[in-house]
Amino acid sequence: MRKTEDTYLHKGLRKQLVAQLREKGITDEGVLNAIGMIPRHFFLDSAFDKIAYEDRAFPIAANQTISQPYTVAYQTQLLQVKKGDKVLEIGTGSMYQTTILAAMGAKVFTIERQEELAAKTGQYLFKQQFTDIQFFFGDGFEGLPQLAPFDKIIITAAAPNIPEKLWEQLKVRGVMVIPVDESDGVQRMLRLTKKKDGLAKRESFEEFSFVPMLEGKEVKK
Repeated sequence: MRKTEDTYLHKGLRKQLVAQLREKGITDEGVLNAIGMIPRHFFLDSAFDKIAYEDRAFPIAANQTISQPYTVAYQTQLLQVKKGDKVLEIGTGSMYQTTILAAMGAKVFTIERQEELAAKTGQYLFKQQFTDIQFFFGDGFEGLPQLAPFDKIIITAAAPNIPEKLWEQLKVRGVMVIPVDESDGVQRMLRLTKKKDGLAKRESFEEFSFVPMLEGKEVKK
């Protein structure tokens, strides 16, 4: 991650962004406070400084994207994060979503399959501020069975179905938020709550468009 300044202009733009998210229906004050606190421009190339707080996705390395703030806020609100929650994040990407979760008091375990992106976690700017984040390079479909179970699981890529191994790593009464493929490149956002019998209480929400969730690891050439 690049070192940069968080100016009054950036802080003002974040306030505007938070106001926009409120207008779009985000009501979780913890989510809004985290987005208002975390400098999104730190997670983007300096070329995007002036537009970093527009509510849209931007390209990052390895042909991936940083999700638009509304998508980050929407998924995080559905996750119902509580301080101390043990959260598994599939798809570290730019580390922005990771940081929002940490800012809300979650203990975050995050997996990235793209070696090019995973390598960037070594320069994470907030490692002294947020000490409850652990970064992993690996296959998101496998999860982290050695560290399971998790209170919450968030998937930040479009899954073809509910990954069985991840479901097994979720606690009873735990929550998974996942965009699942429907058709024509559109995904339905789902919130799944694990019942005592291991089955899911399934809630369907808005449609989104994510990069696909892929198996295996992608080694930088």
